[in-house]
Amino acid sequence: MKYGVIGTGAIGGYYGAKLAHSGQEVHFLLHSDYEYVKAHGLQVDSCNGSFHLTDVNAYQHTEDMPPCDVVLVCLKSVNNSLLNSLLSHLLHHQTLVVLIQNGIGIEEDVQKMFPDVQLAAGLAFICSAKTEPGRVNHQCYGSINLANYSCKDETLMQIVVDEFRLAGIQAELVEYHEARWKKAVWNMPFNGMTVALHTQTDLLLKNEATRRLIREQMMEVVGAAQHLGIKNIDSSFVDKMIEITDSMTPYSPSMRLDYDFHRPMELYYIYTRPIEIAREAGYKMPKLEMLEAELRFLEEQNNKKG
Repeated sequence: MKYGVIGTGAIGGYYGAKLAHSGQEVHFLLHSDYEYVKAHGLQVDSCNGSFHLTDVNAYQHTEDMPPCDVVLVCLKSVNNSLLNSLLSHLLHHQTLVVLIQNGIGIEEDVQKMFPDVQLAAGLAFICSAKTEPGRVNHQCYGSINLANYSCKDETLMQIVVDEFRLAGIQAELVEYHEARWKKAVWNMPFNGMTVALHTQTDLLLKNEATRRLIREQMMEVVGAAQHLGIKNIDSSFVDKMIEITDSMTPYSPSMRLDYDFHRPMELYYIYTRPIEIAREAGYKMPKLEMLEAELRFLEEQNNKKG
């Protein structure tokens, strides 16, 4: 199939490059490093084996890109207002749009923008960063779960999963609501806490007080999910996420990098929206509400610094 990647950063650069390296036709939308990638290609430094793409289908504008069978949206969700202009050029009547973005409620809002487009969620479990032009640093993990939101053709979903696997990416089909809330169990504590305490994931878990707080925050997400009737999410899943994070390479999540580079943080879909959804269902997440307030203060101060 023909793939398009909107947002060739740490995530889109990695998955798109893996697909291209396996022989798939992939078209990449780039922004600041378009000229560099066009001239020098795309380098992936990976714990699973590094590689270089010499001839990259690189574009600055989606109107120059062909219609694609699958579009991987890897923009930060703070830029989703751009999708109205970016996506329309890449769609045909059966295109599947996979939103590889963090948070709760994303697909609902994008579907309002494109009522007839088939959507799926992409839940990436990966430590990856892109801090220089044309180079993705893949540190560990790298699997992705796909969850059907409005795709009418389950066969298409399975084909995408199969092609990810052929590219050396561990991929599974999962239930949508369960997948989004399970991802939030990790994202809501670790993204914000690394910003608020200006640290990395490993140090949060090595300190007894912050380890306890992380677990309590995770259990707030589990409680919200259970209150909403979502299955297969409980304290054992929290223990699993903490165990996995213990074994990770020390890591700065995407929100920490956004804060450090004075970029907008993805506060709405990672914090505000799930907190609102839980509150409307009669469940409160006080520790995560406090963390959100702290992050909004830090972002306002960060903006003043320029």
